[in-house]
This record gives sequence, C-alpha cells and structure tokens, in this order.
Amino acid sequence: MNTYDLLVVGSANADLVVGVDRRPAAGETVLGSDLVVHPGGKGANQAVAAAKLGARTALLARVGDDGHGTLLRESMESAGVDTSGVLVGGAPTGVALITVDPSGDNSIVVSPGANGRLTPDDVRAAGELFAGARVVSTLLEIPLETVAEVARSVAEGARLVLNPSPPAPLPDEVLAACDPLIVNEHEARVVLGKDTEGKEAEGENIEGAPEDWARALLALGPRSVVITLGAEGALVADASGSSRVASVKVKAVDTTGAGDAFTAALAWRLGTGASLAEAAAYAARVGAAAVTKEGAQVSYPTADEVAAL
Repeated sequence: MNTYDLLVVGSANADLVVGVDRRPAAGETVLGSDLVVHPGGKGANQAVAAAKLGARTALLARVGDDGHGTLLRESMESAGVDTSGVLVGGAPTGVALITVDPSGDNSIVVSPGANGRLTPDDVRAAGELFAGARVVSTLLEIPLETVAEVARSVAEGARLVLNPSPPAPLPDEVLAACDPLIVNEHEARVVLGKDTEGKEAEGENIEGAPEDWARALLALGPRSVVITLGAEGALVADASGSSRVASVKVKAVDTTGAGDAFTAALAWRLGTGASLAEAAAYAARVGAAAVTKEGAQVSYPTADEVAAL
C-alpha cells in the first residue's frame, strides 16, 4: 500500500513580494507597495497545493536554520504536508524576489540558498519516502544531478512528473522517466534545444502548432507531455495522440505559484487513476482558482473550492 499519493522533491523558498505599477526598465527605479513575505518555492508550493486538495503528500527539500525556514515548515505542516523529509542547514533558506503588476503578471528572481545543497545523497537517504509514493513530482530549482537521482529512485509502478522550471536541457535518462513532462512554450524551447542560452527570444515562437512541439518533445523520450498554453488552456500528448484542454476564465489577481498548483493537481489526479486529459482538465481548474487570490500557497484552493469554481 502507498503511504503517499504524492512525493514532491524540490525547492522551498521565502517569497518576498512587492506590487508595482510597472516593472522597471534597465537602470530604472520604481516605487512599489509594502513588502509581503509568503512561504513559497516550487517544491513547497506543489506539496501544499496537493495537500490542500486532500492528497497524502510529503516533501523532500532543504531549508536553512533561520526564520524563513521556520515559516516554510510551519506553513507546510499546517496544510497537512509530511515534512519529515525537509532537511535543515547547509545554507540560508532560498529566497524569491517577486514583483507583481496590476494585471497579476509577475517577474521572479530566485536566490537558491539551501535548495542548491539538496544532493543525490539526500535522495538516496530518503528511500522510504520513494518506496511509499504513488507519484513523484520534481523540478529544476534543485541541482540537475539531484533530479537525475530522483528519476533513478522512483519505485516500480510509480510515476515521475517533471516541470523543468527554470528550464535547462535534460539528460536522456531524466527525459525517459517523465510521465508526463510538463512545459510552457519557453520551457519547451529550451528542452528542444531551440533556446540554448535559456533566454526567451522576444517575439519568437517555436515553429508549428503546439501539437508539433508535443511530437518533437515525445521524440526525446518522455512517455507523455503536457504543454501549458496560458489563456488557450493546455495540450496533452502521448503515444496514442494529443488533445486540447480548455482554460478556465477567471479574473487574475496574482499568478504567482499558479503553475505549481496546476502541476501538483495533475500529478495527484494521475495517481488516482485519471487519464492525462482528465487530470489536466482538473489541474486547469485548480490553477484558475489559485490566480484569484494574492500569494502562492495562501491562494491554493481546497477540493470544495475547486468544485464550486
């Protein structure tokens, strides 16, 4: 029997958020709102999002022995996340510096801190967590060598979900383990080698339709792919073909952490036996609910709130 519906291996950050009328240009200073500190980080966000939906969730991560680390552990525990895998020490807790404009769009700079000290040895030492997990979700705010060890550690019959954010080229063994690989257009560009510097080319898109991107990504080895398309919803694809998932229309207040909520919801629903399209449709509702409130973890909905959307 599985102990956990979802094991997340990833980052835990303190989100330092400032509202701005507009983001500054190079060399420019703008005034913002009062600073607000929220618990965040893509790993911790996914764990909290899944736990609030009702999933039995654990997190393997590393935080500093400081106030931000305490904030993160308390937030996760209050949401019902098993934090026995949250390691302490090695560096200060990671920090994300976030500006949010009036439309709800954000820009983020991350100082990894302790996240960069989560090692393959830490993964190997967490064998009981992996053995008890139905689905494992990971991301790239931790070292790539650690992500590769996660791919090797997934128990037989369990599923690996990967959102390569921030994007980087992925080793073949990691790509082959993904089921699914979840990317937006920019992340797809980097994984496909279309953007070797990891910088979004302004005004330049991947050639062809999203269905073409999905076929190109599947050719790299993932068992399935999900491409998020913003207001156009998402596309899911595997060896049997592809299909579109509609977006859910809401008024966005703050998009911080919405992608993490989408990934967590999709991973959890896959573990319950939902098809990829069914899981993505549910995840779209969860992500939509998350953008209607400020912050990341504090904005995540319960299952009842998703049902009422």
